[in-house]
Amino acid sequence: MASKSFTRLIRFLARDGRTYYGDALLPPGVSDIRSARQARLISGDIFSTHIVTDTVADIRLLLSPLAPQDVRTVRCLGLNYEQHAHESNMPIPTYPVLFYKPATSLSGPTDPIPVSRLAQEGQGLDYECELVAVIAKTCRDVPEDKALDYVLGYAVGNDVSHRDWQIKRGGGQWSLGKGFDGWAPFGPGIVSKQLIQDPQTLKISTRLNGKTVQESSTKDMIFSVKKTIAFLSQGTTLLPGDVIFTGTPQGVGMGRKPQLWLKDGDVVEVELEKVGTCRNKVEFEPSGPASKL
Repeated sequence: MASKSFTRLIRFLARDGRTYYGDALLPPGVSDIRSARQARLISGDIFSTHIVTDTVADIRLLLSPLAPQDVRTVRCLGLNYEQHAHESNMPIPTYPVLFYKPATSLSGPTDPIPVSRLAQEGQGLDYECELVAVIAKTCRDVPEDKALDYVLGYAVGNDVSHRDWQIKRGGGQWSLGKGFDGWAPFGPGIVSKQLIQDPQTLKISTRLNGKTVQESSTKDMIFSVKKTIAFLSQGTTLLPGDVIFTGTPQGVGMGRKPQLWLKDGDVVEVELEKVGTCRNKVEFEPSGPASKL
């Protein structure tokens, strides 16, 4: 029977060769959206009036959960877990530390992480598992106790970073070292706030080549999702399709001794409880004539 709203929103390539939005169908007892093989097709505007139809399609490939034309901005928080700030040798922030990624950094839950010639220079290719919140409705000056009313749902993402370009070569403005194409894989879908009523109770982790390197809980955020949305909306309008990466816990490669940098061929899996897993392979772009800056 058709329903009025999704529970696990996905965008996918179907067996018929077309791309759809759908509500993922999962086997009983399974919560990882990456396990979905079928979905009910969605008709209408995912940000407002839409219907989850009775039409079921087979999934050939899960795509980035939002179509490029449906993304407005990609906002990201830095240092939003206390232990991560400590391992980064940076002070605990008094206010959320905000930077932006370009929309072209977004990619899907199984897409490769492309590493361009420029990003192969220096050291510091790093992983960061993060809870991702997606805004559903236009809002401004939102009070904290109403902030979650404006959320479409939650996903997991990897804020791929290059520490040399982020900190040393990038002049301390973080977007350069974090904004390369494909450096924000997220998904595997967007779980509705009806299924995740409290985003501060979720286990979050990263596996690198099968070994757990990050393991924490979203309860350890310095600025919760509702605090973050309330803060970011002060004097600034948030729009449907705004994507917010909410920061990473401890265990990143930069904070390890010895430091642990991603290499060509590495497989990174970021996982969020009740949402699922993104599994992305690092792929260095082949050598060629170096570009001149």
